[in-house]
Formats: sequence, C-alpha cells, structure tokens
Amino acid sequence: MMTDFVARATTLDAADVLAPVRTEFFGTSGHGHHADVARPGMPIAYFDGNSLGRPSIASIERIESFLRHEWGTRLIRSWDEGWMRFPFELGDKIGRAALGAAPGQVFVADSTSVILFKLARAALDAQLERDPLRTEIVVDSDNFPTDRFVLEGIAAERGLSLRWIDSDPESGVTLEQVSSVTSARTALVLLSHVAYRSGFLADGAGITAAVHNAGAMMLWDLSHSVGSVPVALDAWGADFAAGCTYKYLCGGPGAPAFGYVAARHVEHVDQPIHGWMGAADVFAMGPTYEPGPGLVKFLTGTPPVLAMIAMEPVIDIIDRVGIDAIREKSVALTELTISFADERLAPLGVRVASPRASDSRGGHVTLAHPLMKDVTAKLWARDVIPDYRDPGGLRIGLSPLTTSFTEVVVGLEAVVDAILSS
Repeated sequence: MMTDFVARATTLDAADVLAPVRTEFFGTSGHGHHADVARPGMPIAYFDGNSLGRPSIASIERIESFLRHEWGTRLIRSWDEGWMRFPFELGDKIGRAALGAAPGQVFVADSTSVILFKLARAALDAQLERDPLRTEIVVDSDNFPTDRFVLEGIAAERGLSLRWIDSDPESGVTLEQVSSVTSARTALVLLSHVAYRSGFLADGAGITAAVHNAGAMMLWDLSHSVGSVPVALDAWGADFAAGCTYKYLCGGPGAPAFGYVAARHVEHVDQPIHGWMGAADVFAMGPTYEPGPGLVKFLTGTPPVLAMIAMEPVIDIIDRVGIDAIREKSVALTELTISFADERLAPLGVRVASPRASDSRGGHVTLAHPLMKDVTAKLWARDVIPDYRDPGGLRIGLSPLTTSFTEVVVGLEAVVDAILSS
C-alpha cells in the first residue's frame, strides 16, 4: 500500500513545535506551502537552506534600522558605541547558541576561506616551532574545494606535505581513517564536520581525541553544521574551527564567517595576516605591529558591520528554541525525505547517496540519478529550488527553522514529475 505522504506531512506539521518560528522568516507565513505560493516568484519548495538561508523578518527590520540610525544618524560615533566590539559580541552569541563554546573564543570577521587560512597557518606555525619534524597536513579528498585549495597553497608556501584521506563521496571520513594516517609527523588535521556532498556527520569528539593522541592539532570546518546539528567544541577539546554564516544562520549572501580559537591557544598563536584592526592600539598608527590582546589579534581589516547584522536575529532565535529541538526536527525532515525517496523515487532509478543512520547524517540528503543536472534546471523553472553537485547529486537541503514537512512533500513530488519528463 502506498504511503499518503501528504497526510503524513500534515500530521508532522501539526505536531511541529518549531512551526510557529516559520512565521518569523520572510515568505514562510504558513505551516505548509500555500502562503509562499501567494507571493510572486517565491519558491513553492526551497531545498537550498544549506547553501543560502532565508532572511528573517527581524533581519530585514534590523538592516533598515541600522541604515537610518546607527549609520545614518550616529555615523562614525557608532564605532565607539558598539561596532568595534561587534565581532566578538556576535561571536560569543554564536558560540553559546550553536558551537558549545564559552565566551572569548569566537570572532566574526572575514570569509570562510580567509579564516581557514588564518587558523591553519596559526596552527602550523605553532606546531613547527614546537617540533620542526611535524611537516604533514591531513585532509580528505572529498572535502570542500576551498579547504583543499587553501591547504595546498599553505603546503607549497611552507614546504609541507599533504596526507590525503581517500573519503567516500557518499559517506565521509571515519575515526578509523584518521587514526590510520596521523603520526608523529602530523601537524594539523582539517576536516568538515558535515560533508558538503553526502551530509555525512563525522565523530567530532572521537576524531579530535585521535588527532590529539598523535600530537597534532584539529581544525574543524563547521559550515554545514552550525545551526543545524549540535556542536560541542569545548567539550570535544577542539583547537580551531571555522564556518560560514549564510546557511543555517541566515546571515545573507557573502555574510562574514566565524572563527573559533580554543582559550588555551589564544595567547600562544599568531595569525599571518596582520592588519590595523588586529593591533594592540588600533589608532596609534605606529611604525610596527603589536598584536592586540585575546581574539583582537585575529582581526585584520575593518569589520564588515553591515554584512554582520542580518544574522544576529537568527542566532537569537536559535538560542531561544535550542539546538536540540532544531536537530530533532532536522532528523524528522531528512527521515521523511528518505522514506519518500525509497517509495516514490527508487523505482525511477534514484538512489539515496547519504548515510541512512540519522546519527551519521547532517541536515541534507543527496539523491543520485544520472539526469539530476537536467532535473535541477526543470525544478528551478517550476520554483522548486534544490541544488546540484556532481556526480549526479540533487541535494535536498532542509532548514528546520524555515522548512515545513508539507513543503518537503510538495518539492519531492515535483522531483518525481521532473524525472518522469526527462
């Protein structure tokens, strides 16, 4: 007997404790998709929250208020009245709501690529000073391109070597793989907590411990984790972490990233891109660079204040509802997606290319089929918005704060139609 997925979604929406939160985001005023359809150009199913989150209504209002008051009226006085402290105050909020990080360890500043470079170089410089024989950097072959490219550049610059973990693009890096490649030569390990292609959820605590057992440092890329799955950087004993803010934190396109530096390292490592905002006395304009105290030295140029303010209301929402409730709904959304795929899409040749065990899966599900690139184009033309990743992967990105269960079924039914017409 075929499952009535519409009825199942309706029941799940009625029981969803996060359903009222959807009304706090632009274009998602109903429990299902009907309110969204009424707005011209609005997607009837948005499956790309793991690439670019929806804006909150409070974020839109906050930006307008910022333009009229903090910038428009207070002008340069706002630097003294709050902007100078904002990278660290916002960082502490992210740390508390989504990273399991105590105050004084998280800052918001540059792009993810730049922060990854800063933290990787800081870690490697510290390691090489301690032990010049630690000349290997461990990374996996299916990590996000930026992570691999940044490390390749650093390795070439510093005369270091990369040690590759051959990761399965439909799963991810395991504790056993990390243990097998780390040694007395390992300086740094950089991995994504949630794999961008498959959604595989790595063992944060176990892998960090294994890296430390080898005497190496651990740098986590949390871009597909933060705001979607629980993260406990302090409890894991992580050394460094970075991540973007425009996915589940809904900071907007190009919103600046965050960096985490464990308290035990803050005073003992340096970052390579020195700039005036990282100086001990920003306005001394002196002849030489003296690093500022604490996290200040991890800044470089002028903080992108306008680009930072949109994410703050969404971080407040995450803090209010709790990451555990968000994760519970995320699991339910991905379970519904997999159930639908098994029953309705598998007969059409579609394969679930993500882990089936919920404790090994992040917030998105990848559906594989040779025609998915063409299917994606057809779906976008119908205002159903997933994204595509080679080879043949349709990513169903589900943001618990903004995605309803009904929206999932509506979108997946469109996938069926698009495949049948391809």
